[in-house]
Amino acid sequence: MKLSARNQFQGTVTRITEGQAMAEVAVKVGNLEFIAAITEGSVKNMGLKLNDSVTVAVKATEVMIGK
Repeated sequence: MKLSARNQFQGTVTRITEGQAMAEVAVKVGNLEFIAAITEGSVKNMGLKLNDSVTVAVKATEVMIGK
């Protein structure tokens, strides 16, 4: 799979929290955890399971830092 996003990270699915239409998927990348909100259909279509190896792609027009 090729994506145009330059910020891509390899990680492992650590948690899938399913709702009525959306799911939260937690992915551990090193010491970081990314949380992605995706549709329930996407979880099923990809066959996502705990401990799956996945790619996290971040495509954003803005990154904020606060202190």
